[in-house]
Amino acid sequence: MTGNTSKKAISIAVLVVGIISLVAALIIDFMGMELEFRGALLIAGIVLTLAGMFMFPSEKYHRNVVNFVFLFPLLFTFGVTVIIPLILGIGYSFTDWDGIKINNFVGLDNYIKAFQQPSFLYSIILTALFVVINMILVNLVAFLLALLCSSKMKGVGFFRATYFLPNLIGGIVLGYIWQFAFSKALIGLTTKVFGMSYSILSETHLAFWCIIIVYIWQYAGYIMLIYITGLNTVPREVLEASAIDGANAWSTLFQIKIPMIASTITICTFLTLTNAFKMFDVNLSLTGGNGSVSDFMGSTLTNGTEMLALNIYSTAINKNNYALGQAKAVLFFIILAIVSIVQVRVSNKKEVEM
Repeated sequence: MTGNTSKKAISIAVLVVGIISLVAALIIDFMGMELEFRGALLIAGIVLTLAGMFMFPSEKYHRNVVNFVFLFPLLFTFGVTVIIPLILGIGYSFTDWDGIKINNFVGLDNYIKAFQQPSFLYSIILTALFVVINMILVNLVAFLLALLCSSKMKGVGFFRATYFLPNLIGGIVLGYIWQFAFSKALIGLTTKVFGMSYSILSETHLAFWCIIIVYIWQYAGYIMLIYITGLNTVPREVLEASAIDGANAWSTLFQIKIPMIASTITICTFLTLTNAFKMFDVNLSLTGGNGSVSDFMGSTLTNGTEMLALNIYSTAINKNNYALGQAKAVLFFIILAIVSIVQVRVSNKKEVEM
């Protein structure tokens, strides 16, 4: 009993020292103090914390430590790259942060300024329209491709790889490729044949549809693979029974296949919604957000094709207003979280009904 007590005391002491070292290293880093030993202090804190947990005299705790060790790299990376920046970003949005230092606490001023900007409100409306159109078209095209590539036709593997290939191309590169296609290649030459000597990207409404075309071309192949996986889970016995009962292809599709892949539809809808909201790279390289919009809330805008993510980037980087850009990013996070939660709840309800 005395031995267990001493082991507990030692393990708790080691654990406390490790936590203190870990916290001290993080504070030194966040405060920007140039101390050479902060890296060693961080590593020592992690090692001592894990050692203190492992030294605790209980097999249950040993198993928990082993599980935690395997999860720690993922949890630490997620915390450092997502959770901590999110918390700091929310804090920065209430200040006059210039990207380097904070001078004053400004409260809700940045949020008020954001909603007073017609360009920001226009970007929200444009992004919402883009998301709705793409949720429908990407899922429709991807589902039709999945039906084609799950059939018994020859060369199915080749078609699957071909349709998925655009998803492997980076968005920046993809935008410049399609910019060349819309402006100078086949589409650009076609406009000249019909007497139009300018790129269709110079027309705001046409440029918006060009972004949609590129997004569908890039993303439909990825969603197609998920639909193929869902279609392959439909039991063959059910399909054979429906064929014996005289069901045609349309009845089989709408009354058997689609209801049985309702969970797959939920996943694909969620992925297309979130990715369409976060559209940035293609938007930046294809149009740069440029486009003339007259008389929007009494103003003439020059960001007619600028999505919400690009508007945040332009505010923070191009206009060097980091605090306002951070406030817009927080609003973006809130909007995306609310829409995603509502979409998942509605889709889950539809699954139950189907």
